[in-house]
Amino acid sequence: MADVARLAGVSSQTVSRVSNGYAGVNEETRRAVLSAMKELGYRPNSAARALKRGEFRTIGVITFTLATTGNVRTLEAIATSAAHEGYAVTLLPVAIPTQDEVRGAFTRLEELAVDAVIVIMEVHLLDAATITLPPHVQVVVVDSDAGDHYTVVDTDQAGGTRTAVRHLLDLGHQTVWHLGGPEGSFAAQRRADTWRAALTEAGHVPPPLVRGDWTAESGYRAGLELAARENCTAVFAANDQMALGLLRALHERGRRVPEDVSVIGFDDIPEASSFLPPLTTVHQDFAEVGRLCVEAVLRKMRREGPERGTTLVPTRLVLRASTAPPPGRDAERP
Repeated sequence: MADVARLAGVSSQTVSRVSNGYAGVNEETRRAVLSAMKELGYRPNSAARALKRGEFRTIGVITFTLATTGNVRTLEAIATSAAHEGYAVTLLPVAIPTQDEVRGAFTRLEELAVDAVIVIMEVHLLDAATITLPPHVQVVVVDSDAGDHYTVVDTDQAGGTRTAVRHLLDLGHQTVWHLGGPEGSFAAQRRADTWRAALTEAGHVPPPLVRGDWTAESGYRAGLELAARENCTAVFAANDQMALGLLRALHERGRRVPEDVSVIGFDDIPEASSFLPPLTTVHQDFAEVGRLCVEAVLRKMRREGPERGTTLVPTRLVLRASTAPPPGRDAERP
């Protein structure tokens, strides 16, 4: 740092301010310092800087799968938001969601020197009595029903589901079938529970739930079963990939969408508007979820925020061409 300061003709403090990205350095001086750094091959010592500051400027992320769209897009949003705040992200995938694996993941992250941890917890885990997170680590959890014990950020699963079911009922459908996600998923359970409750509250009998595993293949298999049911005129799929498989099955069995069967998905993936027909779906704001996760974990690190509670990110229904009134009903679309 002293060599850089001499070459640039500035103080070591100015070099420190430039290398740490602080404001208050005029642009000409900043360029001179950066040029000297480049010429001398200077790189800030992150370990020394961490010891001096008492922080590593790194957030750890534990996730149990990268196979789902929601987890991948949430992770992307967390990384983007962290970078905007000047933090790096260290990702640690965990293959098996058990207490030992969780404890081991936190130990490894501590060895990798992180300031806080975000856990993308799609599976039912924190509800179990055998699962606890280290009390000395600042933690924010995504996609979990653990708001009484931890700081949680999640999409408004229930609100999005109610909007989807209400849309289909308002079109005149007598009931709405549900193509649900896997049993172990909190999001899948919340969507299934709300689907059932919304139908019951509206005076409609919920049909049997048909379950998939988030993939288009499972949606196709379930779709073959649903296509064989003449009384099935509307389906709410728990995610867009399963809705894609469902659309294929309905097409192969001669059930037109939306003339014979209306279909709604959940997520609003970028490809949803290119489905045939374009898919009506519930939009999740993954970018906002990621931003709020980083914001929450930084507040906890600074002791500025609540230790527990859930923040819900609103959803919205995106209307496209896959929903319409049921056969024989001439109601106008809302």
